Amino acid sequence: MGTLQVQNIHLAYGDRDLLKDVSFTLSDQSRAALAGGNGSGKSTLLRIISGEIACDSGSTAKSRNLRISYLPQSDIVHEGNSVFQEVEKGFRRFDAILARQRAIENQLARLQADRNAEPLLHELHELQETVLHSAYYRRDAVITLVLKGLGFSKEDTQRSCDQFSGGWQMRIALAKVLVEDPDVMLLDEPTNYLDIEARIWLRNYLRQYRGSVMIVSHDQDFLDETVNEVYELFNGRLSRYSGNYTSYLSQRELELAQLEKAYKNQAKEIERTEQFIERFRYKATKAKQVQSREKQLGKVEVIEIPQHLRKLSFSFPDPPHSGNDVLTVRDLAKSYGPLEIFKDLNFIINKGDRLAVTGRNGAGKSTLLRMLACIDSAYAGIIEYGAGVRIGYFAQDTEHTLDPNLSILEEVETIADTSDIPRLRSLLGSFLFSDDDVDKKVAVLSGGEKSRLALLKILLHPVNLLILDEPTNHLDINAKQVLLEALRQYKGTVVFVSHDTHFIKHIANRILYLSEDPPEFFEGDYEYFSWKLEEKEAYEQDAEPKTPDRSKTQQPKESALSRKETNRMKNRLRNLASDADKLLERIAQEESRSAEIDRLMSLEENYSDSEAITSLLAKKQEVLRLHEQLEEQWFAIHEEIQTMEAEIGSGS
Repeated sequence: MGTLQVQNIHLAYGDRDLLKDVSFTLSDQSRAALAGGNGSGKSTLLRIISGEIACDSGSTAKSRNLRISYLPQSDIVHEGNSVFQEVEKGFRRFDAILARQRAIENQLARLQADRNAEPLLHELHELQETVLHSAYYRRDAVITLVLKGLGFSKEDTQRSCDQFSGGWQMRIALAKVLVEDPDVMLLDEPTNYLDIEARIWLRNYLRQYRGSVMIVSHDQDFLDETVNEVYELFNGRLSRYSGNYTSYLSQRELELAQLEKAYKNQAKEIERTEQFIERFRYKATKAKQVQSREKQLGKVEVIEIPQHLRKLSFSFPDPPHSGNDVLTVRDLAKSYGPLEIFKDLNFIINKGDRLAVTGRNGAGKSTLLRMLACIDSAYAGIIEYGAGVRIGYFAQDTEHTLDPNLSILEEVETIADTSDIPRLRSLLGSFLFSDDDVDKKVAVLSGGEKSRLALLKILLHPVNLLILDEPTNHLDINAKQVLLEALRQYKGTVVFVSHDTHFIKHIANRILYLSEDPPEFFEGDYEYFSWKLEEKEAYEQDAEPKTPDRSKTQQPKESALSRKETNRMKNRLRNLASDADKLLERIAQEESRSAEIDRLMSLEENYSDSEAITSLLAKKQEVLRLHEQLEEQWFAIHEEIQTMEAEIGSGS
């Protein structure tokens, strides 16, 4: 690995300077995030570094033989090859080496006996060593490993690339970048089309990656766990902040407070100057002072607040009252022809629950939410709503819920009550649609702007059950944080689909995990669910089978654990004990619910009413199912605790 130096890059579009004297260095194993508002030039800078486009002035300097791979944000289409064949192109870097190797071998075969073969033999040896110590001879295993980590099944790898949608095309492109194993990776929104498992796998991959990486991403947890420096583009200038993304936000918040203070002071000063000019413009005795103030005003460099750090300002209205059992699902089944999405799905959503639905792409998450929101009625089983439940639904494909021919203001007016009309402009302003922006057509809005507009429409009518399908899609990190805080303050019930671990971690108190296996519920916080996924998506760096180290295998099994490992296990043990306690509380709650149902069933007005007793029996069955699931989770944790306690005991 060498060094990449970017020096004084400048690029202008018309009269706008997009990049101004941008300079930075990526050295051995740099881990950098590139931050900035939409349109600030992040993708353009990556394209310049990769050599895809030229800049007006400036240069990039790199060490000899340093290789750079670039993943664009979108618009990649692969055709003609199978997925495996397409990704195998990532090993074409060896074509020149192998061709040179064959040429030397042919030269040696024809070399006369009296000629010195040593230089050729030396070069051949170096080439052979280069290939031997690379992954070239293990490329099938490496490609299989990477494709599996990114969510491709064994059958998928032999399918033609033409058969895959845009999101999967981007996964193929990402797989090619990873198997290229470059010295520098430039990744523009690599997690955009990844489900939660693939995101965790990619994060683990990048942790062991030996080269340097620069990432543009709106996934805060992903950045926190992969980078140790942040470069911010604002007004064409680049600034560096040490630490992960959360550290950058903390540093930037302090700067922003100072910037806002300076901005307000400057605005007051400009206003006073303009008032002076306007008041004394036509007084001859003040002409000199007026001209002086006008020149002074013309030289002022106006302070700007970075667009990507401007704060949304909203909160969900107080929800109307509802019963405790907000939503009951019994024996739910959904199929598309012969393709079974899920069957016999049973659960209850109680008032105040925050249920996160996550898992593999294509597992039925959005389909489930459409059914819960009464958008899709083609299913078997029962979805029953509690008393007084009012639903607010946010669709993942917001473009289908908005009219592209309307302006922003007109779109909001379509669902607003008469009493809402006077405050619509104020509400739009709090969602960063101000002044003339409200007259923009919906068709020209970015993905993030459409998401904000769809969220605003939900706010106009108080609801007590929010059903949100990927609400953070297209939102920048700042907007995600505002939405997160609004949901934390919301007093109603929330069911949401998300792959954003930061969002799930800070919102959910229950998780429904959908994959190729039967649906699985995780009660309590995110930690236990995260640990299970970590085990599943761990990345093994070396795909080559390893020869056992006999010096180690002959050591006693009871070899002492390192202090660091022991401390890590003790911390994990404490977390498991906490999870076990929470599960016991949930089990006790379900037992109380079961006892209450038994009491209700014993009442004469109920056991003599066939409909009432049928409903109570169904609830009893669901409580027993949930009780059994919770007990199984508790036993699994309990067994793990015993195993870890034994390991710590034998290692101490």
